[in-house]
Amino acid sequence: MKQNEAAIIEKINHFLSEEFEVEKDKITPGGNIKEVLELDSLDYIDLVVVIENNFSFKVKPEDFAGITTFRDFYDYVITRLSTKEPA
Repeated sequence: MKQNEAAIIEKINHFLSEEFEVEKDKITPGGNIKEVLELDSLDYIDLVVVIENNFSFKVKPEDFAGITTFRDFYDYVITRLSTKEPA
């Protein structure tokens, strides 16, 4: 894993832990994001806002269709940052 990927994952884990009041050690790559963060439909809106504020790119609701684990989420953010579409 590249250094910047590790830094991005650390940043993601930090803001997820803060925003959703979850212990950082519960956030693991294979963990189910919906279950661990106890997300409901309104929480997904919060999650989108947090991503947009922390990483400065727009998130489309359909982007979450394939995201079930934290690893999926990390890969999504890393991919979006590397292709950096304008917001």
